[in-house]
Amino acid sequence: MIFKSLIKPKASLTTLSENATLAEALTTLEDSGYRCVPVLDPTGTIFRGNIYKMHLYRHKARGGDMNLPVTALLKNATKFISIDSSFYSVFFTIRDLPYIAVLDRENHFYGILTHNSLLKLLAEAWNVNSGSYVLTVTVPDERGDLFTISKEITRFSRIVNVISLSPHEDGDTKQVLFTLPADVDKTRLEKIVRRLTRRGFEVSEIEDLHA
Repeated sequence: MIFKSLIKPKASLTTLSENATLAEALTTLEDSGYRCVPVLDPTGTIFRGNIYKMHLYRHKARGGDMNLPVTALLKNATKFISIDSSFYSVFFTIRDLPYIAVLDRENHFYGILTHNSLLKLLAEAWNVNSGSYVLTVTVPDERGDLFTISKEITRFSRIVNVISLSPHEDGDTKQVLFTLPADVDKTRLEKIVRRLTRRGFEVSEIEDLHA
């Protein structure tokens, strides 16, 4: 479920009616400075899609009729999420967009969730502002490895966040990123790394969040 605090509500947004012309849309985008804005039905409740400044400029440069309705250049008409959508559906829907339209439980336009706000949430979840170090441990994709590594780290420190990645197409290895809390100093870090190395785990990267 999306945190409502991350959503920009409709009342705070620049939007266009589907009855607007392309010329009116271009003026709105140039005045607002946005590269795209949501287009709604005349009642302001139904999301129709997005209109992009880039597409308007291209249309105008090719001698296109700027008195056409804005619907002539609508994009992303099916790109929206529900306010009750799961995090994973949000993440994979928004990845190629500057924002994603959010609909309420009645399928009315509620607002937008921007790419930047989602990245900020991920940064906070990763504790980049309150952590000390991030250890990247490269492991074979075998049962029990995550438990064993976590057990070894917690001999010396809490773990404030864990992310598991599979950067290789063959899927034979994983990279597991462990964020350590702010009170971990370099001496304790070195003890953790030595312990993991002795247990046969490769610490392939150490990121200093203090830096």
